[in-house]
Amino acid sequence: MTNEVIQVFDYLGTFAFAVSGALAAAEKKFDLFGGIFLGFVTAIGGGTLRDMMLGNTPVTWLHDIHIFYTICIAVILTFLFRPTIIRFPKALFFFDTIGISVFTIIGLQKGLITQIHTPIAIMMGITTAVVGGIIRDVLCNEIPLIFHKEIYATACLLGGLLFVVLMTFNVPQTITIFTAAASIFTVRTLSVRYNWTLPKFK
Repeated sequence: MTNEVIQVFDYLGTFAFAVSGALAAAEKKFDLFGGIFLGFVTAIGGGTLRDMMLGNTPVTWLHDIHIFYTICIAVILTFLFRPTIIRFPKALFFFDTIGISVFTIIGLQKGLITQIHTPIAIMMGITTAVVGGIIRDVLCNEIPLIFHKEIYATACLLGGLLFVVLMTFNVPQTITIFTAAASIFTVRTLSVRYNWTLPKFK
């Protein structure tokens, strides 16, 4: 059951990040190919770096064709329905937040499976969540969200810590996964809603 949940989370995160990449491409008025490329690197960027760092090669998306199909479907749907989607100013934020919520847990789980130290596994989760968005923003000539003062990677860190705490207390893994992912989504959403920020360098 847990493996099935992780698989669903992986496709959900891939879809959400691909949509966020396609929406960023739409804002920059890229063509369909540009949208597919940006959606692709946004969706697989973090997971690719994670797998390479963990020595898990070939990286996941190279031997799972469903990831490729998921990205293409997400971008094409975004392209077809973009007039409706872009009416919602928080659409990019919504899909990006889903992406970091899901991919943090995916990366953390894969890190723990390889039996690396727990703090490093949490960093693998954060890496999986944020690198794709960094690539997306750099290609769009924007300052990556992780470097803004608003809560972003910190939400992933808190969710990762909650995941570890729940596992320590032997909470059923499916509940742990959903609770930790929901906490990331909630913290990120509330931080933007109420303008929570981290201190910045003067």
